Amino acid sequence: MASFKGMKINPKSFHRSQIKFYMVLLPMALFVALPIIFILFHAFKPTNELFAFPPRFFVRNPTLANFRNLSQLASDGGVPFSRFLFNSLLVTSVGVFLSIMVTSTAAYGLSKLKFKGKKLLFEINTLALMFVPIAVVIPRYLTVARLGLIDNFMALILPLIAIPVGLFLVKQFIDQTPNEIIESAKIDGASEMQVFLKIVFPVILPAIATVGILSFQLLWNDISGSLLFVNDDSMRTLAFYFSTLAAVQGNPIAGQGMQAAAALIMFVPNIVIFIFLQSKVMNTMAHSGIK
Repeated sequence: MASFKGMKINPKSFHRSQIKFYMVLLPMALFVALPIIFILFHAFKPTNELFAFPPRFFVRNPTLANFRNLSQLASDGGVPFSRFLFNSLLVTSVGVFLSIMVTSTAAYGLSKLKFKGKKLLFEINTLALMFVPIAVVIPRYLTVARLGLIDNFMALILPLIAIPVGLFLVKQFIDQTPNEIIESAKIDGASEMQVFLKIVFPVILPAIATVGILSFQLLWNDISGSLLFVNDDSMRTLAFYFSTLAAVQGNPIAGQGMQAAAALIMFVPNIVIFIFLQSKVMNTMAHSGIK
């Protein structure tokens, strides 16, 4: 291992020469983690601590009452809390799978296949990065309505499976796969789908993980779909239900505790997935501009 003035470069295990870096990084990490810690403790605060002055960062008497009230409120409204949770899990899992399949196959086509208009399609995808979701609400609603998907779970999934930034990242990864390997596989009799699944797909797994995270966050936190395309309360998602907690039967004090619990429920899956896949995300960011 190379050394410079007693400091080991990238040691395999802890070395005392790295202490000065930890002295800088650990306080920064703690500072970044403060909002996460606050969300965690805030969800378990009883009402008197939620409105205590001066505000308390840590909870003193943790309680599950906020979560019980959240579940009870949903049941009182006629739709059990478990139904909202099931809808979100169904929409998110199916949507993430379809998003990965559509993004990866489209990126392969734009990267390795030859057809007329390929460059134009990629430029259109790049142009789509400029549009915020609110700009396409009306065309999206008209499309869903004409397809007859109102009050259908697919109305919550299909509008969100296309992720322009995901397509861009995956295509950049596929561009790095040598054409010679693909041509050799085709000479040996491999079909286009076999080339994609056995040669290309394993190479782009870091980019696929990034697309999965982006798709999960988009679908899990989506409110507009339940608001625009669904009239049946039993088909709406957890995110939509939580968005209605701003005023709880004219009692904003009770609503604060439930909103804190709802924020934690919505936040935990996002942070867990990112923790497990963050190394692949960093790999994607490092290689997305290399050809």
